[in-house]
Amino acid sequence: MSGEQRPTVTRPTIREVAEAAGVSRSTASRALSGNGYAAPEVRERVRAAAKDLGYVVDAMARSLKQRTSRSVGVLVSDLRNVFYAELASGIGEEARAHGRTLVLVDLRGESSDELEAAETLVASRVSGVIATPVSADLNQFLTRTGVPLIEVDRRFDLEGTDAVVVDNRAAARDTTQRLLSAGHRRIALVIDETEWTTGMERQRGYLDALAAMKVRSDDSLIVKAGWDAAEASAAARRLLSMPNRPTAVFAANNVLTEGTWRACIELGLRIPEDVSVVGFDDAPWMSMVRPGVSTRAQQAGVLGAMAMRALMERIETPDAPVRTLVMPTRFVDRGSIAPPPVAT
Repeated sequence: MSGEQRPTVTRPTIREVAEAAGVSRSTASRALSGNGYAAPEVRERVRAAAKDLGYVVDAMARSLKQRTSRSVGVLVSDLRNVFYAELASGIGEEARAHGRTLVLVDLRGESSDELEAAETLVASRVSGVIATPVSADLNQFLTRTGVPLIEVDRRFDLEGTDAVVVDNRAAARDTTQRLLSAGHRRIALVIDETEWTTGMERQRGYLDALAAMKVRSDDSLIVKAGWDAAEASAAARRLLSMPNRPTAVFAANNVLTEGTWRACIELGLRIPEDVSVVGFDDAPWMSMVRPGVSTRAQQAGVLGAMAMRALMERIETPDAPVRTLVMPTRFVDRGSIAPPPVAT
């Protein structure tokens, strides 16, 4: 009926749950929070009463009382990139196993927003933060506020902060060696940056492989190509339009690989007959094109899960020694590497 007032709904209280379960208020609180002992049968009885009454624990009130919460802050660079999406998914799955919830912030490539996002997470009283950091400022800020941080994928504080990474240098060295073994000597490296540990170590691995085969590096073949596929494609087109173009391209992440692949198609270059292409990071599209794109794969979801476990350990034992966990990578051969074309 129009104009009729809706009845006021009163949220049930912990006292009502305790009365319904026939226990004290403190016992009901322990049974629902998991903090402190409650016999298994009592815990089940209290939870059943809470469910019947529609009682939900006030997480904000609990966090104010305990000065923290059961939520974990996650800062990732750009969820449009499948690597970061899978990383966040791995963190979330492991967080649920520990009874934690996520407060996820997607920076969408805007590194200037990192500290502002961190301030918001601290204000939300998160128990810790997992981040793909873009500067040392994040660690310094969280250290001042007493919030533990796990750096994942890349790192800035090698001595004072736990991290979960892959051996980017060894992975890039092995990947470049595969191109060298196929007979390539003019191998281009398309990279996004070399200021962070990821890009820096991948470039070092590329140079290591060239030096080991006594192949002189050529600065004109090392191209910084930005942060998105369109910018990477434009950079790769310029590279592959050179009079003495490279016979192979190593693209240092999945976005750069996509841009390089697009450039080859737009220029009418066949992969791998005219140019060999290899990437770093895997993405679904790489197995959907013909030929598929060979790449260095890292398990982003596993990286995320390991970061979450590392954070739980840091929360439980704040004085434990700082650790860096190094996860393996594997090479996925899909047929995009062949010997260089014979000069005519």
